[in-house]
Amino acid sequence: MAANVIDDLEAEQLRLESVLSRLVPADWLAPSAAAGWTIADVALHLAQTDEAVAATVHGDGNAIEWQRLGSTVDEAMAALVAADRTDPAVVFDRWRAARRACVEALRAADPGQPVRWVTNWIKPRTLATTRLAEHWAHALDIATPLGIDYPDTMRLRHIAWLGHSTLPYAFRLTGLPTVPVFCDLTAPDGSSWQFGDPAAENVIAGDAGAFCRVGAQRLDPEASGLQTKGPYAAEALRVLRNYAAV
Repeated sequence: MAANVIDDLEAEQLRLESVLSRLVPADWLAPSAAAGWTIADVALHLAQTDEAVAATVHGDGNAIEWQRLGSTVDEAMAALVAADRTDPAVVFDRWRAARRACVEALRAADPGQPVRWVTNWIKPRTLATTRLAEHWAHALDIATPLGIDYPDTMRLRHIAWLGHSTLPYAFRLTGLPTVPVFCDLTAPDGSSWQFGDPAAENVIAGDAGAFCRVGAQRLDPEASGLQTKGPYAAEALRVLRNYAAV
């Protein structure tokens, strides 16, 4: 994971802010690609979770009582959005303030001191990486249904790193053997990103954007065009997620 992940998180937030700033009122109330949520709901979710980042980095625990709101994190997030809906202009202003507070908190945090996030303890730079993954995925949820171009950038390297790094966690969650996986991915500029041991028996190869989308559950593995080799490579691709755990 590159040292400038917080800078790249801020850059991704700025790109999303540029998209949101151009929306007309009807766009905000249009369905997003996140099931059951409007565009405004997606922005509200990002505001709520960016606020939670600042709170947890500053020592206020999880900031959001996840378990009180639902039996799963997804249920909790849906309940939080449903309880907090308001005018889209208010949502936009709230997110802009929250995303700045999030970045400021991450920059000021002790890089060696883990913080609590959802059910895990992770270091601030890993948390920044999960926030980058979250903003990128939800930006797709906003841009795609509105027909707005949102091309892949080299910032995806952080997200690809996260997906590969959390494969052991994904294996454990699903009861699969924790086996080494080598990823040979093609970056947006055509260069190669490699993660893991090249001698590993299990290999995933192909487009980095597709790999990140599979990890974000925005693309079915079978439709990704990614190639797998080895006894557990296809299973690794199936359980791949951009988890907030390393």
